[in-house]
Amino acid sequence: MELVWHGLSCFRITERGMATVVTDPYDASVGLPPLKLKADIVTVSHDAPGHSNLKVVKGSPRAITRPGEYEIGNVFVTGIRMQPKGKKNNTDSTNTLFVFDFGGLTVAHLGNLEYVPTQSQIENLGTVNIALVPAAGGGALTAAKAAEVISLIEPSIVVPMHYKTNKEQTGLGGVGRFLSEMGVAKSETLRSLKVSKSGLSEETQVLVLEAHTTPS
Repeated sequence: MELVWHGLSCFRITERGMATVVTDPYDASVGLPPLKLKADIVTVSHDAPGHSNLKVVKGSPRAITRPGEYEIGNVFVTGIRMQPKGKKNNTDSTNTLFVFDFGGLTVAHLGNLEYVPTQSQIENLGTVNIALVPAAGGGALTAAKAAEVISLIEPSIVVPMHYKTNKEQTGLGGVGRFLSEMGVAKSETLRSLKVSKSGLSEETQVLVLEAHTTPS
């Protein structure tokens, strides 16, 4: 499996013989170059310019914008509605978290999660091998809350997302605070993440990806 980060909460996830997934494609209004991607599945965590620009994903993908269970191209997708108590009718705080199962290798995209879930909500995710976690505020988890969420999920690999890299027009911080919260003194930036189930470690690793924000 290979994961490529395109900035904010947008990833392209590919695995041979399985559907290609794009998550949370953004609009150029956020300050990043326009996306130009192709996929079989595109997921949207919530309706906002930084997360729901479906038209930039080509290939006639199946759009998944709501909770539920789906099977497309040998990929099992589970969408889970995540909303803090007391905000039941507040659409601004509505977030759909997606778990992708690529033949037993699972990736959880936390979308725009803004609060620390309960233990029962965490258990609903099942086993998470790779967690894609918002890590710098901007309406989503702060660095401290993101670290707390990771301690509950206990994934093998953590990839921070939704943080400021350069030109994003959002109230985001950088990734440094999150790395500090996770006890990571120095982290190499990878162009992409290539991983197999057999290559997972028992101890949680924090991996920082380069933001591929130039159309290709």
